[in-house]
Amino acid sequence: MKKLLVLGLLLNLSLIKVEAQTYKPKWESLDKRETPTWWTDAKFGIFIHWGPYSVPAYAPVNEVEGVYEKYAEHYENRLLQKNKLFTDHHNRYFGENFTYQDFAPQFKAEYFNPDAWADLFQKAGAKYVVLTSKHHDGFSLWPSAFSPRWNSVAIGAHRDLAGDLTEAVRKKGLRMGFYYSLLEWNHPLYKTATINQWVEEHMLPQMKELVMAYKPEVIFSDGEWDYASNQFKSEKFLAWLYNESPVKQTVVVNDRWGKETRSKHGDYYTTEYDLVGDKLGFGDKATHPWEESRGIGTSYGYNRFETTDHYFTSKQLIDLLIDKVSNGGNLLLNIGPKADGLIPVIMQERLLDMGAWLKVNGAAIYGTTAWDKRPKNRKDQTVYYTVKGNDLYVICTKWPENSIAVPGISQAGKVNMLGTNKEVKYDLKNNTLTITAPELNPATIPCNHAWVFRVANFK
Repeated sequence: MKKLLVLGLLLNLSLIKVEAQTYKPKWESLDKRETPTWWTDAKFGIFIHWGPYSVPAYAPVNEVEGVYEKYAEHYENRLLQKNKLFTDHHNRYFGENFTYQDFAPQFKAEYFNPDAWADLFQKAGAKYVVLTSKHHDGFSLWPSAFSPRWNSVAIGAHRDLAGDLTEAVRKKGLRMGFYYSLLEWNHPLYKTATINQWVEEHMLPQMKELVMAYKPEVIFSDGEWDYASNQFKSEKFLAWLYNESPVKQTVVVNDRWGKETRSKHGDYYTTEYDLVGDKLGFGDKATHPWEESRGIGTSYGYNRFETTDHYFTSKQLIDLLIDKVSNGGNLLLNIGPKADGLIPVIMQERLLDMGAWLKVNGAAIYGTTAWDKRPKNRKDQTVYYTVKGNDLYVICTKWPENSIAVPGISQAGKVNMLGTNKEVKYDLKNNTLTITAPELNPATIPCNHAWVFRVANFK
């Protein structure tokens, strides 16, 4: 009898082990994983680019046309490339003998208050936060054993910035994640001749170190364009992440794991400033979970030379969120704190305005899906749709002075406007729902920028 019990126990343990090792280190297997619903329900996250590049805080804003050329976080690489705009600026204000590495002692984060940051993100209505744990300059915001002299504890802030923010964010009930760069511009091993050594001795163990130390629920990989995913051994890492890591049930990863992987592999696909390598699967053609990321201005890292002309208004940001969510995507909106740890007031204002709008209209954003009968996107579009359960949300980015006609509706229950008890008149005829906005004035209007009608029990 005892032998049978032991055999049964061993059999159960083996089954548990087999069940746990679900995913093989092959894209064919990894791609079968379902994207955790917490992420697809969240819709809105905060991205944070912060590092030694926040000290010079420079990129041209008017002298260049391209999107990437305006990224202040690319400061080191622009110097390595001898970009004239960057080298002229650097030599004038810092001197020819001042290296990028010399900025690190000035990255002090002396006013960094992680609880205040987390409070702001919560008030903004965000559900998750993604911090640049290590950008392409290789500087880590945690005491990494793989960058022992090039991290925020060893130099500059002398503080575990990643750990402190993680703790504060989770205290507010938000999910915490990390951006991680697969490349480092100035690392001696990051070259074709030693790429395998780079991956095995630096990249993979450092990523595992980050996961084990802080248990991030988002990993936003980047810097994947130089090598294929098999050279980065990305499948090997993701199989470990999905099968064995402490966040295997909840972690969500993007599509940047090798030069061939964007819009093809990962829990979600990515765009930035609406730039993608493959348009298929985004916007009104969305076939896979996806996310747009961008800064409030023209850069991810803080750029002190941006003006109000370069920043999206609160109205534009709310419209952006509505557009992405109504097409099945998430919005990861970036802020670039200053080197001293203060978030620029204009960024705080934008986030608080978004939070005020979401406080009234969050039901039309969180936990929703795209309406499969929505009209095709247009440049002059001012009406958008989301669905949750049996309810349809009709989102107007311009006040509807005339009635709104919603085609494709065969059944509709009560219609109301979120944030007000004012009666909404509506009529259903010939599979078209006509909605008339209630009479409101500046004292009774529920919010600014965009307005939402909820259609209950629709078909």
